Amino acid sequence: MATATAATGAARTAALVLPLVLALALRASGAAAGGGGDCHFPAVFNFGDSNSDTGGLSSLFGAAPPPNGRTYFGMPAGRYCDGRLVIDFIAESLGIPYLSAYLNSIGSNFTQGANFATAGSSIRRQNTSLFLSGFSPISLDVQSWEFEQFINRSQFVYNNKGGIYRELLPRAEYFSQALYTFDIGQNDITSSYFVNKSTEEVEAIIPDLMERLTSIIQSVYSRGGRYFWIHNTGPLGCLPYALLHRPDLVAPTDSAGCSVTYNKVAQLFNLRLKETVASLRKTHPDAAFTYVDVYNAKYKLISETKKLGFDDPLLTCCGHGGRYNYDLNIGCGGKKQVNGTWVLVGKSCLDPSKRVSWDGVHFTEAANKFVFDQIVAGALSDPPVPLKRACQSKGR
Repeated sequence: MATATAATGAARTAALVLPLVLALALRASGAAAGGGGDCHFPAVFNFGDSNSDTGGLSSLFGAAPPPNGRTYFGMPAGRYCDGRLVIDFIAESLGIPYLSAYLNSIGSNFTQGANFATAGSSIRRQNTSLFLSGFSPISLDVQSWEFEQFINRSQFVYNNKGGIYRELLPRAEYFSQALYTFDIGQNDITSSYFVNKSTEEVEAIIPDLMERLTSIIQSVYSRGGRYFWIHNTGPLGCLPYALLHRPDLVAPTDSAGCSVTYNKVAQLFNLRLKETVASLRKTHPDAAFTYVDVYNAKYKLISETKKLGFDDPLLTCCGHGGRYNYDLNIGCGGKKQVNGTWVLVGKSCLDPSKRVSWDGVHFTEAANKFVFDQIVAGALSDPPVPLKRACQSKGR
């Protein structure tokens, strides 16, 4: 009975936390947007897939193996990359530590934000398992539930336990002053194609994707979020894994060797996403929504690789065999048995900084840095505001 009473009391306390957090957050929200200078975001909360996963999938289903992390971290760091991701460069530019994955229980610090992104995630739930399809069960709605739990639990612990937890968890007002970043949608398109759906069938799910994304963003808004930085999806027809999964979609190709069919669907997704962001802007004029065209940045890199100091944009750095140095069955860090001994065959190229594709699915650190440099000043954003002033686009 004592245990039940204690649990009931804790539940009541937790239930009181969210309204209090929201009230404090909204009261303080003007601080981030004050004046005409930089916004000084005290935290970043990220939602997405492997393009911005800093350790979520590794915490759940086994760590990303070496040589992931070789360029910057010197060891695997939960990222499917040789080094840093765009979200890491975003954090650096805002003076915020690299985001800890919400699902990582070891050594995490959430003082200035948290990362709910998980490799393989999609906006819609996947009607399969990770082991069958390679796509994650941590869909965007699950990430939003994690975020809700994070607010309630972090503030309950911050206020009631104190001590070291105040050095590891965010202040209540940070939830309205933070920047909320989204980078998701790629896996909704590829997962549909990978079960042999036609282009018409894939295009038909896009309105539902926009409805679901809108619902999640409004959920974040209801919990205090006011500043949103939303990436569109990249040119999927330029990714080796997409081309090999559906070789029937490879032709016709454009001048960069990318699948026209894949890229047209990505462009349609991005058009609808831009319209969705515009609609959210009208619905919530007190919030700032920035649509960020990473497709343009990535395609520029892929189509102008030689000019920009890179080599073959479709040639994977870390992989094994074939036209793209990519094998559907043996990925980066993969091994195969030779004469009874397991031998590493998914090796890294000598110089990842010269490659665009790290593992056939994800970009190298050098490519991610190029993309970040293209978007940080706002030239590819709607409205065209720099990252550090993304709080100032309210009602625009």
